[in-house]
Amino acid sequence: MTYVGIQTQIRRNNFNSVLLIIAFPIVLLGMVYAIIFFARQKSDPQLINETFVNVVPFVIIATTIWFLIAWASHNALIRMATGAKPLERIENKRVYNLVENLCISKGMRVPHIFIIEDESLNAFASGISERTFSVTLSRGIIDKLEDDELEGVIAHELSHIRNRDVRLMIVSIIFVGIFAFVAEMAFRSIRFGALSRGKKDSGIVILVVIVVSAICYLIALLLRFGVSRSREYMADAGAAEMTRKPYALASALRKISSDPLIEAVENRDVAQLFIENPQPEEKKFSFSNLFSTHPPIQKRIELLDQFA
Repeated sequence: MTYVGIQTQIRRNNFNSVLLIIAFPIVLLGMVYAIIFFARQKSDPQLINETFVNVVPFVIIATTIWFLIAWASHNALIRMATGAKPLERIENKRVYNLVENLCISKGMRVPHIFIIEDESLNAFASGISERTFSVTLSRGIIDKLEDDELEGVIAHELSHIRNRDVRLMIVSIIFVGIFAFVAEMAFRSIRFGALSRGKKDSGIVILVVIVVSAICYLIALLLRFGVSRSREYMADAGAAEMTRKPYALASALRKISSDPLIEAVENRDVAQLFIENPQPEEKKFSFSNLFSTHPPIQKRIELLDQFA
């Protein structure tokens, strides 16, 4: 496994974040136009265009407000979704010492540290700026890992922060939420429109609902898959480079793989932040698994073993 360098990863993730921000309104407006077009397919083309022009300002204003609120309050929302709370220094000096030593070695500002009161083993990083970056650890991962292993996990999460993975992930999570909302609104509006038209047009309208919803869902899956999967490999490599102990992180991943489930985590978008999927696995060959946000943990261990 090749570690491509921190500056390269930062540039790549910053570019992808900007690309998402630019591409999102274009795709969203395209979806809105498609919904209007199919909903009023028997109307005059000029009327369709006029409806679209009238709707655009409301769509832009609503999504901008949504994005700004989610951007400003993302850490609080993530803590609510995971049940995390601040870890006080007096409660666990061991964790603070590990985090601070790693940050000092890389010239990083020490992030906020949170804990999830769950005996399972998992961890994640989040935040969009120096002021909001944080590392969250489960009670189980603190209590059940040796110092070297816990240091490797913390270094993995700090690598996500250094690489600006967390910022890109937050942007993608916000956009996935908006896409899901648009799909739901499209489904409801077209469904009730179909009912008002009667049986004659209901088949066509239901087909449109399925297509629009499928597109929104596919976009959400592709965002999760494209952003999440490779970043775990790079954070593993970053942790190995930071600690010089790839074997310790490999050992930690073996222990994590035996019990990563966090009961408080129900949202799939939040789940992708964790070092390993905290939710129950779906059926082995399900369609969703093709777009799994986490690469196989055994593959990650094998790659780490190559550093030894």
